[in-house]
Amino acid sequence: MTQKKPSILSSIVLFLVIVALFSSSGILFPSDQIWYNTLTEPEWTPPSKVIDIIWFILYALIALTVVVLQKTVGLDNLNHSWYLLFAINYVLNQAYTFFLSIQKDLSLAFYDCLATAISTLLLLLYTGKYSRWAALLLIPYLLWSSLTAYMSWVIYQINL
Repeated sequence: MTQKKPSILSSIVLFLVIVALFSSSGILFPSDQIWYNTLTEPEWTPPSKVIDIIWFILYALIALTVVVLQKTVGLDNLNHSWYLLFAINYVLNQAYTFFLSIQKDLSLAFYDCLATAISTLLLLLYTGKYSRWAALLLIPYLLWSSLTAYMSWVIYQINL
């Protein structure tokens, strides 16, 4: 029995849902800009507007990764471990904003960033078992989450 190819509409909806889910942390956990502005940051820290744009692009690439998997191997053909790893990565990604904006805990924010980078690496490697192209789309996310982990460590250290 051949598997029916997903429609363009279902791929667009899937893409938009994933971007919306990953973008939701800013709405769920609004930042306390007054508190954040009291923190000392390294001079190489990008402006917050640039960071927002980078994250939006990364969320689009994450969503595109899932759409590529949907189109090339079918979401039904991904095993439960891939979905679990994707869910863990999503929760870790969202938790960073909670730890930083709500808890105002720079150490938890750093450890969460580090865990996000590690889970991104694992997700990239696991995704590569299904589609090299889909895995390649996660490389910018891995690079940025790794840089963000380092930046979070530096911010934590200089604000002790």
